[in-house]
Amino acid sequence: MSRYREIKFRVVTSFQRRIGNPITSRFPQQTLLETTGRKSGLPRWTPIGGRRIGRAFWFVSEYGDKSQYVRNIKENPRVRVRIKGRWYAGTAHPVPEDDPRARLKTLPRLNSTAVRAVGTRLLTFRVDLID
Repeated sequence: MSRYREIKFRVVTSFQRRIGNPITSRFPQQTLLETTGRKSGLPRWTPIGGRRIGRAFWFVSEYGDKSQYVRNIKENPRVRVRIKGRWYAGTAHPVPEDDPRARLKTLPRLNSTAVRAVGTRLLTFRVDLID
């Protein structure tokens, strides 16, 4: 990773962890992804943007394998997603063959714009929901 990308990653993730995520995760309509911490075993909540399509929820990770929640998913793919205030259990799968930039065009505009602006290693995910 280039020095510029590494600095950008550190600045953005520090802001998200300390300021952005704690604030946005309190909004009842904010979509949240709940993973299990790979070291602690505790639930971890991450505000995300995405869209439910049928029995699947699609989203794009900004930093791919570098994201902590992606590392948690790799360790334990069982997740929960809060969509419009309701929790759904599911199994998360990376979809590396999907074009993340094309996928972002089908997802909510505000989040997609932010992901495109700050992301450096885009990776699409699909969560197969269990109703």
